[in-house]
Amino acid sequence: MIVFSSLQIRRGVRVLLDNATATINPGQKVGLVGKNGCGKSTLLALLKNEISADGGSYTFPGSWQLAWVNQETPALPQAALEYVIDGDREYRQLEAQLHDANERNDGHAIATIHGKLDAIDAWSIRSRAASLLHGLGFSNEQLERPVSDFSGGWRMRLNLAQALICRSDLLLLDEPTNHLDLDAVIWLEKWLKSYQGTLILISHDRDFLDPIVDKIIHIEQQSMFEYTGNYSSFEVQRATRLAQQQAMYESQQERVAHLQSYIDR
Repeated sequence: MIVFSSLQIRRGVRVLLDNATATINPGQKVGLVGKNGCGKSTLLALLKNEISADGGSYTFPGSWQLAWVNQETPALPQAALEYVIDGDREYRQLEAQLHDANERNDGHAIATIHGKLDAIDAWSIRSRAASLLHGLGFSNEQLERPVSDFSGGWRMRLNLAQALICRSDLLLLDEPTNHLDLDAVIWLEKWLKSYQGTLILISHDRDFLDPIVDKIIHIEQQSMFEYTGNYSSFEVQRATRLAQQQAMYESQQERVAHLQSYIDR
């Protein structure tokens, strides 16, 4: 569970969140929405431990594996497929350990590492990486091309595939459909619908959000407002809430006017 409690975040002199509170349950798929500059990406940066809160607190299980899309991709000579596999850090660590154990001819260590590799389905990792890349529009020939051959937009697709291959408990995505064509967007939507972990998704595309998310957190007026359901449901619920608030305000103003008229007699 992720719990934000009385959270305050500033950017310079500007307050983005003030006494904001929200809860995200394990396995929920949350659409994080709000006007540009309201603090959506900053909230993800907080979860990634890139910044600190200025007040309040947030908690989530320390055992959770986080994944997100890196914004920079160096012009590497490494093949695209191998670059994506780097996203599974546990696999790469076990691969290095296995190489070291083989060099030492340590039979016990080799057997132990093979057991750990079996547990994470390591033997299918190349086919899984290829499947992700195919879904995002890469051809078989492109899988073996160096990362440096690709344009900025295609490198962002590589970074997205690298985040998806990670066996994460919490996936943070900020406008993931940027740089994707329609076929890749449809594929990503299907993939995210079947994702088993907790998802926090920033997107301005309601057609993309609607089939995926089951909760909306709306950042507005330095607070976080929670709504159950998808984006379309959020719009209806928010309109109802605003109408109720307006009705209460008008009722209060009528009472104030009535009292004032009584006093003025």
